[in-house]
Amino acid sequence: MKEATRDLLRDVGLLILRVGAGGLMLVHGVPKLERLLDGGGFADPIGIGPTPSLALAVFAEVGCSIALALGLLTRLATLPLITTMLVAVLVVHADDPWSKKELGLLYLVPYLTLLLAGPGRFAVDAKLKGRLGALR
Repeated sequence: MKEATRDLLRDVGLLILRVGAGGLMLVHGVPKLERLLDGGGFADPIGIGPTPSLALAVFAEVGCSIALALGLLTRLATLPLITTMLVAVLVVHADDPWSKKELGLLYLVPYLTLLLAGPGRFAVDAKLKGRLGALR
């Protein structure tokens, strides 16, 4: 396979991974955004209070998911998502069966992959190349 074809396939794969993981997490996070706007309750897994915990989850699951799907500050956007999934798996669902942990772990894998691999060329970051340095 030619190098140009291999690079194209890699970048299309990263695009699919970004849009898929970001879009699915966005759908997962919208009910939390609605709950936050309605003043609803939430767990307090890290001891900062239910409302700040919910706000952080919304920031990650909505805001960072949109950034991830767009490929905007991709590596930076993965950090809150990774943190949120680790808290979900290791704290919120620590005593739960595997079936409760599985979704968080399934989200964690693409976030870690994108943290390491970056967004690919079909991303806003690629258009801003040189201006973002290591954050892209």
